[in-house]
Formats: sequence, structure tokens, C-alpha cells
Amino acid sequence: MLKSNFRYNSIILLFSIAFIALNGILLFSNIYYLSFLPLALAIVYFAFYKTKELLFFTILCTPLSLNLEQLALGNIGFYLPTEPILFGLLIILILRFLKRGPYDKKLVNHPITIATLFYLIWMFVTVLTSEDILVSFKFFIAKLWFVVPLFFFLIVIFREKENMYRVVWLYLASLAFVVALTLIKHYAWGFDQKAAHWIMSPFYKDHTSYGAIVAFYIPLTIGLLFRKKNTAIIQFTLISILTVLTVGLIYSYTRAAWLSLVAALGVWALFKLKINFKYVVLALAFGGFVGYQYFTDISIALGKNKTDSSENLTKHIESMSNVSTDASNLERINRWNCAIRMFEERPAFGWGPGTYAFQYAPFQHSSEITVISTNFGTKGNAHSEYLGVLAESGVVGLLSFLLLLFFVFYKASVLYIKLEDKEIKTLLLSVILALVSYFTHGVLNNYLDTDKASVPVWTCIAIIVAMDIYHSKTKEKSIEN
Repeated sequence: MLKSNFRYNSIILLFSIAFIALNGILLFSNIYYLSFLPLALAIVYFAFYKTKELLFFTILCTPLSLNLEQLALGNIGFYLPTEPILFGLLIILILRFLKRGPYDKKLVNHPITIATLFYLIWMFVTVLTSEDILVSFKFFIAKLWFVVPLFFFLIVIFREKENMYRVVWLYLASLAFVVALTLIKHYAWGFDQKAAHWIMSPFYKDHTSYGAIVAFYIPLTIGLLFRKKNTAIIQFTLISILTVLTVGLIYSYTRAAWLSLVAALGVWALFKLKINFKYVVLALAFGGFVGYQYFTDISIALGKNKTDSSENLTKHIESMSNVSTDASNLERINRWNCAIRMFEERPAFGWGPGTYAFQYAPFQHSSEITVISTNFGTKGNAHSEYLGVLAESGVVGLLSFLLLLFFVFYKASVLYIKLEDKEIKTLLLSVILALVSYFTHGVLNNYLDTDKASVPVWTCIAIIVAMDIYHSKTKEKSIEN
């Protein structure tokens, strides 16, 4: 036994010395890649033997992840370290599924799961009909490495109730650090509105994606404040984080993010007033019908607004409806119109997932091009989660996406009414409001192709399904027992 241990330790020592010597030679030649080998081996070990912990680590790293494209280290928007880890987890989880068989039937048969699978299946169909199959296939694989670990695997992890809170805390802790650092940098620039467009770099590519996620976590932070288990230190920490996020949101100068929180506040009022979900759907449908009928009148009224974006917060809010001189608003309309024209040309299957940025340029009209227009897909894609899907995956693609959102909010709303556990109920409401915030913002921008947005969004959808399957001790069940 002693000889065996001595031989084993000697082999490890020899390999270590050889690695250090070889790495030293390479470093002297300005070759750094071998230095990452120990980290890569550690990640591989955790992926196989500590999968849950590795996923938690990835969620913690997400607000801090860096885009290779932004760092001028490549021509692809690839985020490190999150996306390589998520890709590895995707492979491992698929292999586990093939070895161990199907998931829990309750999970497989859940309406949100079925809607998610329909959304993914149709996306794959439109990959096959894509204008650029390689781009669309990469986009589809990227979607899978978000959905499989952060939806299917997390639901299983959320059987333990405390893990739902841990995951919210992990992202929130890193986000609070990023926002605090951004505010310190912004203070040095006198909270200048122009600086707000890039001051959060390199962690977030622009102020709109940054503002969307800060707004997303404000309801979640408020929800955490109502946990009875919180100590005085935790309460103080949460209040401090909420303050930082609120100030960060204000000085992000992101009008869509501000508007999204107003929408979340409105939904909170609906829950507190106990208004039936079907009446909400009818009201939204009626509002859409009225908007369509009076579209011309509304356009004329909006055209009279000449207020441009400004450091003055009041004027900045007023500029939201300026579609006559505000370049940001006009460019957004330009991108929307391009998406609609793309859909009209290929209504059934679209142009292929992830292809909008490469295909929209010929669909721009000279009368709609602005001072910030480009033919190279920079400064955002379709500027809408909904129109982007419509242009890339056709009418069925949009319907699959809307169906998914319908079941997410419908099942969450029904569950909220039935739940007895007040602590779980509070977390559920904060998750609903966070998702309302994001998908309201999604009318004006789209970020679900990035880890920054996909990680929290799919995490929250997983929380809803896990609560429904594993933690829904309802009034009806209590009566039966």
C-alpha cells in the first residue's frame, strides 16, 4: 500500500515538474495557452462529478463574463467563461439523459416544458431552411446550451427549495458588484449621459442590455427582502444592493428599462387587486385592437414630440415617444420595419435563426435610414424579441414564442393564487414581475442570444416549473389530505 501511494505521488510530482518546466518555456516565448490547462482540467472534473456546483459557478460568473468580440479577440460574440462551460454542460447532460432515460413525467408533461420543446423544434426546422445554415446552426446550439442546463437541469436542482434562493443570490451578488463598479466609474465622468452608453464595459455591451438586467433584478431583490429567515446583516445587505441597483438603473439612462419596471408595477397591482387573468388578456387584446384602429392618429400625435434624449431625466422620459427627431427611436423603427419586410418576403420559415443581422441591410429604405444606421448588424439586432423571431423563424416561430410566454405567465398566475406557503409565494411573485420587466423591455430590445439575459430568464422560468411540480402545496391538496 505504501509503495503504491509512493509511486502514485511520484508520478504526480514528475508530471507537475514537467508541466511547470514546459509552461515556463512557453511563457518565455509569449505563449500563454498552457497556463489555462489546470483551470480547464478543474472545470472538466467539476462537470462530471460536481455538475450542480459548476452550474452555480457559471451563474455567479455571468454578470462578469467578457465578450471576445468586444475585447477584439475574435469576430464572434462568444462570452468567457460562461458559454464554453454551458456548452460542456450541454454535452454532459445529453449523455446522462441517454444513459439514465427520460425525466420525471411531471416535468416532461408540464405545459411550459411542452411549449419550450415546440419552440426549440420549430427553431431547428427553420435552421434547415435558413439562408445561412451554418450561422443558424450555431445560434441553435447556443440556444440549447442555455435551455438544457438552465431550464431542464435547474428544475431538478430546484427540488431543494433553498437552491432557488441560492441561484438568485449568485447572479445578484455579481451584478451588484458590476453596478457598483459602474457607478464609481460613472461618478468620475460626472454621470454624463453620453458616458452612460459605454461606462459598463467590458461587462455589458451597452447601456440598454445593462439597464434591462438591472431592472430585472430589482423585483427579485425586493422579494428576497421578505424572507423571514433573513438576519439583520442579510437585510442590510439586500437594502444596500437594492439602493445600488436603483441608482444604477436611473443613471443607465435606459428608457425602456424604466418603462419595464412601470409595467411590472402595474402587474403587481393586478395581483394585489386579484383581477382574473382572462380579463387581463382581454384588456391587452382590446388595447391592441384600439391601437391598430387609431394607428394613424397615434403616429401623428407622436410626430409632434421633438424632445431628444437628455441628461435631464424629465426630458429623457419625454423623449421615449419622440419618433420625429430622436435618432435612437428612429433607428429602432428602421430595424422593426426591416424585420417586417423580411417576414413579408419569407412568412412561413423566415430567414433562419440568428441571421437577421446579416440579412436586414437590403430591406432598409432610404427614407428611414438614420445617422446611426449601418449595414453591418452592429448596435443591436431587430430591437425586438418578437419581431426578431418573426423575421428569422416566420409566423409559427413567433406563435411558438408567444405560446411559451403565455404558459409561463398563465401557470405562474394560477400557481400564485393557489400556493399556501407565503415565502414561496413571495418569491414566485418577484419572479413573475422580473419576467414581466424583461418581456416588456423585449418589445424594444432583444438580448436572449446573450448569457447576460438568457441565464436569469431561463432560471426564473425553471423556478416557476419547479414550484409547480415540487413545491405547490395548494389549498385543494391540503383539503384532500
